[in-house]
Amino acid sequence: MKEKEMDGRGKRKNKTDVLVLRDSSTCSSPNVTKAHRVFASRPAAVRFIGTNSVSVAAVCLFALLFGVVWSITGQQCLPGGNLFGIVILFICSVLGGKLVGLIQLPTLPPFPPLLGMLLAGLLLRNVPYITDAIFIDTHWSAALRNIALSIILTRAGLGLNPSALRRLKAVCVRVAVGPCMVEACTVAVVSHLLLGLPWVWGFILGFVLAAVSPAVVVPSMLLLQREGFGVEKGIPTLLMAAGSFDDILAITGFSTCLGIAFSTGQRNVPVLLCLTPPCLFYMLFVDQDDLVLRRTLMLLGLSIFSVFFSHVVGFAGAGGLCTLVLSFLAALGWKADKAPVAAMVGQSWDVFQPLLFGLIGAEITIATLNPSTVGLGMACILIGLVIRLLVTFVLVHYGGFNLKEKFFIAVAWLPKATVQAAIGSKALDMAREEGDEASMKFGLDVLTLAVLAILTTAPIGALGIGLAGPRLLARQVKGECINSCRRSGFIQDSLLTFESPSQQMWWTTKPRLPVATALFKKKTA
Repeated sequence: MKEKEMDGRGKRKNKTDVLVLRDSSTCSSPNVTKAHRVFASRPAAVRFIGTNSVSVAAVCLFALLFGVVWSITGQQCLPGGNLFGIVILFICSVLGGKLVGLIQLPTLPPFPPLLGMLLAGLLLRNVPYITDAIFIDTHWSAALRNIALSIILTRAGLGLNPSALRRLKAVCVRVAVGPCMVEACTVAVVSHLLLGLPWVWGFILGFVLAAVSPAVVVPSMLLLQREGFGVEKGIPTLLMAAGSFDDILAITGFSTCLGIAFSTGQRNVPVLLCLTPPCLFYMLFVDQDDLVLRRTLMLLGLSIFSVFFSHVVGFAGAGGLCTLVLSFLAALGWKADKAPVAAMVGQSWDVFQPLLFGLIGAEITIATLNPSTVGLGMACILIGLVIRLLVTFVLVHYGGFNLKEKFFIAVAWLPKATVQAAIGSKALDMAREEGDEASMKFGLDVLTLAVLAILTTAPIGALGIGLAGPRLLARQVKGECINSCRRSGFIQDSLLTFESPSQQMWWTTKPRLPVATALFKKKTA
């Protein structure tokens, strides 16, 4: 009776039929009933495989892959082996990033997943029994971190857009250059006095700590921009634009000081490295199949080669500069066609980001840390942050901002994360290659302070931006926000660059398209 009532209800009919067919007790079809009885009569293991076929297939494929790798590498993929340690570190870093990314307070930006990746590596290194099973060779660790550094520098070079600097004029230059240089010099002086670092090592540490983190600033700014906070005066746009130039300046200063500290080769080799590869981008890969893939592989290959080859010629500090120049010239030559290349480079970063932060955390052994070094190092970090805060506040004085907006810009300019992880261990790796005990000690101090800066400033910076933004910035309704974006000629939707509304093909941070961009496209369609 119930089936007849349901048959007369249109869309409910099909759903009821499905439910009836799935129930063997009410099914009138002998074929379906017979099939159900046959399946129910099979062993429990067979029924389990049938209902979980996807998971079982994944486990079988993983076991097959492990068997192939084990047959080739032997002990390297077993507990205590190098390959086993890298895989476990990667998995734990990914899980740590996912867990930290789930921590989200209402109306606040999410915590950066990189914190979970860093803590995962730190725990694997310092938990007693796990440490014995997780072994990673220092040469493999340095090589993987250098590849990650190459990818970061490639993204930065592709993201540079001179037209954005011209649009934002003097205030962008002041915010990008002033705080970075002043903090680097301050940290160099303070570390020389407190930690006893030589001057060149003091400036290496200063430029490591001076870079602001786009991984923290950009998602927070996109969230504020989506809600309309500070859009009228272009504060989110200003900070996202100046952040890329700030990072480039810090990396350039770091590479220069690193070259001074470890240079043993000829000075003309870096010039050849920077100038000869870009010619390939204008002679090759113009009208070919898989153009984006070929360009991406060529760009990443030359970038990684520049970083590693600079070690071979004895001028390791030039590798990063060559990568920046290479990717920037490639972006200028490709113009609008650089967007899909940058998207593929961003996908490679998704793989190497957990490795980078996990390996950085695994370099720190808490038991061997000197408490005085940690305390004095935190003093160096805090003094540098205070000076940076004051300098930023002063430099935006003539930018047309009120007192609250100046304070917010200064607070938003504090977080450290990505650049510190990328270049923080570079000096230690080079000191290990040289075999100099004093340089290894200085390099470990630089790495320790870089990790401390990430652990302290990244969460505090994200919370500070999320709490201060709605309280210190004027809010604009979404309709007015769209008009303001249209008057400015572009909508910020990327990590390091600006594109016009007609060129929204650029790789972005999540969320992929801010609300302002989506509404703008809908209104102009």
